[in-house]
Amino acid sequence: MAEEKWDIVIKPKDKLFSVDFKELWAYRDLCSLFVKRNIITRYKQTILGPAWFVIQPAMTVIMYMVVFGGIAGIPTDGVPRPLFYLAGTAMWNYFSGCLTSTSNTFVANAGIFGKVYFPRLVMPVSSVISNLLTLAIQFGFFAIIYIVYTIFDPNCTAHLTWYAFMLPLLIAMMAGLALGFGTIFSSLTTKYRDLQVLLSFLVSLWMYATPIVYPLSQTSGKFFMGVPVHTFMCLNPVTPIIETFKYGFLGCGEFVGWRWILYSFVFMCILLGLGILVFNKVQKSFMDTV
Repeated sequence: MAEEKWDIVIKPKDKLFSVDFKELWAYRDLCSLFVKRNIITRYKQTILGPAWFVIQPAMTVIMYMVVFGGIAGIPTDGVPRPLFYLAGTAMWNYFSGCLTSTSNTFVANAGIFGKVYFPRLVMPVSSVISNLLTLAIQFGFFAIIYIVYTIFDPNCTAHLTWYAFMLPLLIAMMAGLALGFGTIFSSLTTKYRDLQVLLSFLVSLWMYATPIVYPLSQTSGKFFMGVPVHTFMCLNPVTPIIETFKYGFLGCGEFVGWRWILYSFVFMCILLGLGILVFNKVQKSFMDTV
């Protein structure tokens, strides 16, 4: 009898830290299908549909203007409050959306994983890509408000700097951080479901630890346990990304510094490596515990 030949041989990975990028690329059509599914099902049975991508940040900004701008009186470095809050929420919503969706990869897709084989990393990667649509719409909304203010408000101090050209890098870093944290949480929630509740609580607190509703310049000259509060804030890897985005498109405050950008980039690389390692370890036996 002639020896059978197979196009694809499925076998366990012999190394924890191994990613077959050729295999991921071969399943790019499947990834695009998951991206379409994520986009369509999100607002499939809603009245306003994709309009929620704009309504949600608009209502959030109005609330910030009333609470943090009006009642608390927190300054925005001379930038109109709508622009300041929109700049922060657009990037933060992308990060939190990617983190929340990727952190539920194993539990939400256990039925699919148990029936057919495909690279498991396709799922979290598709979540990160699908959230780019939300970011694009919200960034477009930010751009419209930005143009309106620069044309009709002579007192508007917002202006572009050349750091705005770093936008693709900033988005990639946000995606990498969310993917790294998300894969780790997704791997842990297969056994410890209460981490899902912890993550939603953590994301809420994390937002207030990031300069979104207040400028980082407000922490200058303040100390906590003998250490500058500015340093504590920048140890949050999302802070340098948000601040660079604001400085690039609004020109407010001061540039956070290349060392903190490098810190966030290195943090992202290490986190992604750790996330892939944990993800590869869990995916071998997660169907037994999920």
